[in-house]
Amino acid sequence: MSQRQSTLIALLVAVTFFMENLDATVIATALPQMAQTFGVAPVDLNIGMSAYMLAIAAFIPISGWLADRLGSRQVFGGAIVLFTLSSLLCGISTSVETFVAARVLQGISGAMMVPVGRLAVMRATEKKDLVRAISLITWPGLVAPVLGPPLGGFIVTHASWPWIFYLNLPLGIVALIATWVLIPSRNEISRRAFDFPGFVLLGVACTALLYGMEMLGQGRGNPWSGLLVTGTGLVCGALAWAHMRRRTEPLMNVSVIGIRTFSVSLLGGSLFRIAISTLPFLLPLMFQLGFGLSAFDSGLLVLGVFAGNLAMKPFTSAIMQRWGFRPVLMVNGIIGVIAIAACALLNEQMGWPLILLILFIGGLSRSMQFTAFNTLGFADVPKAQMSDASTLFSMLFQLSMGLGVAIAALLLRGSMALHGNEGQAVTADFQLTFVWVALIALLAMLDNRRLSAESGAAVLQRKG
Repeated sequence: MSQRQSTLIALLVAVTFFMENLDATVIATALPQMAQTFGVAPVDLNIGMSAYMLAIAAFIPISGWLADRLGSRQVFGGAIVLFTLSSLLCGISTSVETFVAARVLQGISGAMMVPVGRLAVMRATEKKDLVRAISLITWPGLVAPVLGPPLGGFIVTHASWPWIFYLNLPLGIVALIATWVLIPSRNEISRRAFDFPGFVLLGVACTALLYGMEMLGQGRGNPWSGLLVTGTGLVCGALAWAHMRRRTEPLMNVSVIGIRTFSVSLLGGSLFRIAISTLPFLLPLMFQLGFGLSAFDSGLLVLGVFAGNLAMKPFTSAIMQRWGFRPVLMVNGIIGVIAIAACALLNEQMGWPLILLILFIGGLSRSMQFTAFNTLGFADVPKAQMSDASTLFSMLFQLSMGLGVAIAALLLRGSMALHGNEGQAVTADFQLTFVWVALIALLAMLDNRRLSAESGAAVLQRKG
């Protein structure tokens, strides 16, 4: 396959990833207007966001099996059709119940698009072009969570909330046409039996872990309830792991974790993703609750992170190819830790230019580390194991990004408790929380030490 076609496939997948990631957060600022339509309190609509994330987490494990069974193009195209139709259903919903049902359908289709789309890119791209391809499909995970809330606010201000979902319709139609034109119909079809026990165990593990941590972060009722649900998720995860190691044809072949570069991308990479996914949640809250800024001004400041993400994109491939994965992950990781810790220095008296500079530098580091981890994960994975690797990577990716918000809320509540603050969070609470988040990012760097200077060399075009 030509480099041009593989690039076009990567761009197509990037667009669908952007749609999937954007819809996770875009309704946040539209909840009050949606609540008026449905005749409920805005807080009651949080279930619309939770149902979407939980459906994605529960159904990602089945995506690899479906892609092997039916083919990447069929599953990816079908997921786009379902995502587009469920977006239409979200827009025409007249009650909370129908809206939540449509969001669950959106989540299921999103769970298919993420790993299967990545798998299509892996199969269409030569190892030497993998850095460039991964760089293209990485940006939605960085940009969409930051752009979601302000974009949702803009839409409800100048139109109405259903247009948040109607915008997916033309994008979905174009993406479906592009899928059939660009992605080849391959005969790499597997007839392995469906591992139903593995699917149930993994689905319960992912949803219970996410929901339990969210319960703890929001402080709903007795904390023991959240601990029980989280514990159930961990136990089911352990049982799923043991089950898939024993089974001849498991839902996912977890032996792929034996590849060192892949395991570092999973373990250290997941810790890093947890750390950075706290920022789109904590920063706007600090600017509004601590600094007293409006939602619009808070959004403008957070765009400093977004600007850093975009500014780094043209240089990521060249930097990785010049220095290699281990030096980049170590040095850039230190910069990222310092940038997160620097957020603990932000206060009401600090000028906007300095705040934007700190966030911009953090965005640069965040983008570089994100792309490096995502590329490294598939650098040494053989084609035969690419389906299992893509599914497992997507599952841990979704879990870590979802857990980031829950952990941020939990750490913020812990900071408030340490300060004896039983009311609204203040700047000092956020500052201490950022110190803890920086420690999580520092822990992520410890796993990088397992890499050698030549790790991931298969996808680099080093000139020495």
